[in-house]
Amino acid sequence: MKLRYTGQKAKIGVWQKSSRGPLELCSNGMHASGDIMDALSFAPGPVLCRVELRGNIQQGGDKACARYRKILWRIDADKLLHEFACRCAARALRIAKVTDDRCWNAIKIKRLWLKGKASDSELNAAYSVADSAADSAARSAAYSVADSAADSAADSAAYSAAYSAADSAAYSAAYSAARSAARSAAYSAADSAAYSAERKWQRKTLLRMIAQARKEVES
Repeated sequence: MKLRYTGQKAKIGVWQKSSRGPLELCSNGMHASGDIMDALSFAPGPVLCRVELRGNIQQGGDKACARYRKILWRIDADKLLHEFACRCAARALRIAKVTDDRCWNAIKIKRLWLKGKASDSELNAAYSVADSAADSAARSAAYSVADSAADSAADSAAYSAAYSAADSAAYSAAYSAARSAARSAAYSAADSAAYSAERKWQRKTLLRMIAQARKEVES
């Protein structure tokens, strides 16, 4: 809950300023993405904030940075993003007509893991089994979902040194699964328009899940 480039504590309802030199995308300033799907690729953690920018603003293709930013509201989206990853993967499997139970079981075990009914080792075992399944267009989506036993000793031991702890976090799993699912959809349809359609479904689904999560928090 600290700002990445200034170290300030992130506060709700307060205009906070980036005051150390010129604004620069990815380097200095108060950052945000206008599209929730773009935000997934930059997220440093699973805390989701709705923000407003003002003052001098630099625009990038998938992000912007400004001198001032105010957090309007925020939620812990950890479990929400894991579930979103599951939905993306399941949809990719359906689109690619994958019937191999090993792929579907990875998603089932992941959801049990979210409820505390499956251990990290069981989740990693499900990933390993799914990864050995016959090649399919949605294989990478199943991988993304299973690859998310966050910050655990079992997870660290299971993967090579090339994977950092962040690679098994909720926001990373959600981004990877969404990207893989969109590619799977486009591959299966042999049509680039399918990629855009899938991203549209993902965006709508994630925003709906976020709205529901906010209602639950506020109630």
